[in-house]
Amino acid sequence: MELMVIAQQFIIKGSHSAMSSQRRRRRSSSGAAGMLYPLLGACLWAAVVGYKPVIIVHGLFDSSGDFKNLQRFINESHPGTNVTIIDLFDRSASLQPMWKQVEGFKAAIYPVMHNSAEGVHFICYSQGGLVCRGILSTLSDHNVHSFISLSSPQAGQYGDTDYLKYLFPQFVKSNLYHLCYTSVGQRISICNYWNDPHHRDLYVNSSDYLALLNSERPNPNSTEWKKNFLKIKKLVLIGGPDDGVITPWQSSQFGFYDDNETVVEMQHQDLYLRDVFGLKTLAARGDLIICSVPGVEHVWWHSNETVFHTCMEKWLV
Repeated sequence: MELMVIAQQFIIKGSHSAMSSQRRRRRSSSGAAGMLYPLLGACLWAAVVGYKPVIIVHGLFDSSGDFKNLQRFINESHPGTNVTIIDLFDRSASLQPMWKQVEGFKAAIYPVMHNSAEGVHFICYSQGGLVCRGILSTLSDHNVHSFISLSSPQAGQYGDTDYLKYLFPQFVKSNLYHLCYTSVGQRISICNYWNDPHHRDLYVNSSDYLALLNSERPNPNSTEWKKNFLKIKKLVLIGGPDDGVITPWQSSQFGFYDDNETVVEMQHQDLYLRDVFGLKTLAARGDLIICSVPGVEHVWWHSNETVFHTCMEKWLV
């Protein structure tokens, strides 16, 4: 009888031991799988989804080499992203007329678009933001998803900045219209978007670039240009009060001076209220994003990691 009890106890202990061993093996296997599955999932996600290519267009007096930090931010946050920094109209060549730059950048960008069936993103800095608007308005088959306008004078420029003093030492903002609103002046890029609020009629009738993009004077292409521009999925307008170059800084978000040099915000501007090229439509769609960051000087927007993570990163997918 004692032998039977001992045998039963042995069998029970052995059974418990075997079950414990099996459970340990299952837990071990489960733990390994728990670590492996997320890793495999991440690898599959990266391989299958990927990120849309990013095209960067520089501004006045810049070159492609100035955007290495921005390229690094993109590659660190979105590994494998194809980033193309267009190397055209560098330095002093950036003073060439805006329509000439639009055509040159368009020719360089088009092959990147053509090879990206899922679409591309634009990051366009300073004057480059206006170049990109020209491309988006005049290119009927573009496939740009996010258009990120990085501290760009989208509503024009009017201010006594260091750039102005360097370019036109004999002029100040109050008399630059004497040059800019002439046929000679319109051969200089900055004059193509110089917007003197005290000489509105001269601006409207003389500006060969911005006044046309904004349909501020009759433009037979305005309907087509609006249709093209509205093919974008997101418009991200980035700027800030400490910029120091874009004047007024709200121009980066389509605000601008009235004739008293009081800033009128975008939502009260005629070009928004009449929806002349699609701003109001984008806002109604929920595709107009305003991102304002204090404490950033103009030359640092594209090298500021906080600006990238706050205002750009989420739109580059």
